[in-house]
Amino acid sequence: MNRPEHSQHDLAWLPDRDGMARRVREFNWASTPLGPMEQWPIELRTAAGLVLESGFPKALMWGPSLTTIYNDAFRPILGNKPEALGRSFRDIWAEAWEVLGPIADRALEGEPTYIENFEVELDRFGELESGWFTFSYHPVRMGDGRVGGVMDTVVETTAMVTARREAEILRDELAHRLKNTLAMVQGIAARTFNDPTGMNAFQARLRALGEAYDVLLQQRWGAAPMRRMIDTLLAPYAERIDMAGPDVPLGPRTMVALSLVLHELATNAIKYGALSVPGGRVALQWRLSPDGLLICWREAGGPPVAAPERVGFGSRLIDIAWSGTGRVERRYAVSGVEADLYVSHADLSA
Repeated sequence: MNRPEHSQHDLAWLPDRDGMARRVREFNWASTPLGPMEQWPIELRTAAGLVLESGFPKALMWGPSLTTIYNDAFRPILGNKPEALGRSFRDIWAEAWEVLGPIADRALEGEPTYIENFEVELDRFGELESGWFTFSYHPVRMGDGRVGGVMDTVVETTAMVTARREAEILRDELAHRLKNTLAMVQGIAARTFNDPTGMNAFQARLRALGEAYDVLLQQRWGAAPMRRMIDTLLAPYAERIDMAGPDVPLGPRTMVALSLVLHELATNAIKYGALSVPGGRVALQWRLSPDGLLICWREAGGPPVAAPERVGFGSRLIDIAWSGTGRVERRYAVSGVEADLYVSHADLSA
């Protein structure tokens, strides 16, 4: 492409800078419906100059052909589309012209349009995907009042709209989870206070719930790292618990259930098991298998243990908490308590 020759006077209306201003200056406009730049009407020059001077994303569609001139701020709006300078706006956005065309036609007829957070499917990165935009199409008039072109002033709001929708989903999910949590707390309280030491146990169980919820909230109530919850929950005993396993992401229900189960196992170990004596230790290991997640709790070095004569609420809580998300098997070996917790693949994200 040969660079067109212009006098300094011809280009006085163009910003003297690099980027789109230089590309407009060097573009072969004679190959477009606009014709050579020195033949452009003053209205086109003025509108193009305003576009190029603006720091806000703008594009100018000129004439019946909607030939395009745009500024540096508009370039991200185009994504990976082929070069748009000098092409028809209707060709650039052909995949969405059924929606955008009537808006441009109204502007060509003299009627401006302003729309906030408008959803449209565009192919900017190799496939159709929804985006949201706040934009204005308004007519650019000639000296005699006729409409010579359309100015598109636009900002992409996809990130804002997506964040707002995610916040709404999070709010609804949080409300649902809180209702379930209140029901769980009521059940724990009703059973715990049958024990004379119930207040301390109740507060400890609430702390276990709170620690699981903190991890979930950090992940916006989506799948959260299992290891982070375990590290937080068992931090007071970390020096005496040998932990190993992959950092499996767990859904909210399973995360809360696991936090309660591990809290009860640790509490029992402190009262009666391996953590009740200086030399006792716990091995906590987990692994993924074709059937799901297996979590193994093994105590060693503590006093001899035997199956309890009666099932306390802590043991019942393990079964209640784990209901619907897997199963737990407990054994009271002479060497120490053993527990195997199973979670199916389908329940990992629950």
